[in-house]
Amino acid sequence: MSSLAVQKASSAAGATGTAQSRPPLRGRIALVPTITLLLGAIYCLLPVAWVVIASTKSGSELFSTFTFLPGSGFTDNLHDLNAYRDGIYWQWMANSALYAVLGALLSTCVSAFSGYALATYRFRGRETLFNVLLAGVLMPPIILAIPQYLLMAKADLTDSYWSVLLPQVLSPYGVYLARIYAAAAVPSDVVEAGRMDGASEWRIFTRVALPMMVPGMVTVFLFQFVAIWNNFLLPYIMLSDDEKFPLTLGLFTLLEQGANTPALYTLVITGAFLAVIPLVALFLVIQRFWSLDLLSGAVKS
Repeated sequence: MSSLAVQKASSAAGATGTAQSRPPLRGRIALVPTITLLLGAIYCLLPVAWVVIASTKSGSELFSTFTFLPGSGFTDNLHDLNAYRDGIYWQWMANSALYAVLGALLSTCVSAFSGYALATYRFRGRETLFNVLLAGVLMPPIILAIPQYLLMAKADLTDSYWSVLLPQVLSPYGVYLARIYAAAAVPSDVVEAGRMDGASEWRIFTRVALPMMVPGMVTVFLFQFVAIWNNFLLPYIMLSDDEKFPLTLGLFTLLEQGANTPALYTLVITGAFLAVIPLVALFLVIQRFWSLDLLSGAVKS
C-alpha cells in the first residue's frame, strides 16, 4: 500500500510539474496578435529598408550585388542628384514642403472651425451636413480629380500652385476627426461658463476650446501633411510645368526617363530615400503633443 501511494504521489507531482512548465492557453493565444503585428511591421518596413540600402549603391552595384548588402556610392548619388538639371530635385522638395505645410495648416484650421461648430452648436441640417461629410470620406480621390480640374480650369488656375493647394484645404476626414474630438474634449459646461462670463463665441473658441483640441488638431495636421506630401494624382492632373512639380511627380518623371537611361535609377532611389526623411522628422517632432492633457491648455489660459 505504501509503495502504491508513493507512485501515485510521484505521478501527481509529475503531472503538476508538466502543467506548470507548459504555458497557459491564454498566454499562447495572446501571442497571436503579437506575431501578426510583427509580421505586419516587417511587411511595411522591408521596402523602406530596401530603399535605404539601395540608395548607398552605385549604378553597377544596384543590379549586381545582394539586395540587402550596402554599397559604396551614396556620396556620388547625392552629388549626381544635386547636379541633375541644376538641382531641380531641391526645387521639387521645396514645392512639396510648400504644398504640405501650407495645405495642412489651412486644412487643420478649416477642420478645427468646422468640427467645433458641428460639435457645439445645434442648428437645422447639422446631421445632414455631417452625413454628407462622411460620404466625402468614403469617396475615392480619383472621382473628384476631373471635376476639380474643370473647376480650376474655369477659374484659370491650372498649372499654378493654387491648383494643388486649394483642393486640399477641405478635408472631410479632418472635419470628421475634429468634430469627434471636439465633442469628447470640450465639455459643454465649460462653453456655457464662458458665455455666462460674457465671453464672445470667438474668444471661447480661441481661448477655451482650441487649447483643448490641440492634440486632435496635431493629428489632423499630421494626416494632412502626409497625405499632401505623398499625393501624386492631383499634381499629375493639374500641373504641366515641371518646376512646380512636387517630389512624387518629379521622381515619377525621373523613373520614366530611367527606362531609357538606367543611370537615373540611382537618382530616383536616392531621391525617394531623402523624401522620407522629412516625414520621419515631423513625426518625431510633433509626437509629444499627443501626450498633452486635454484640459491643460484651458487651465493655462
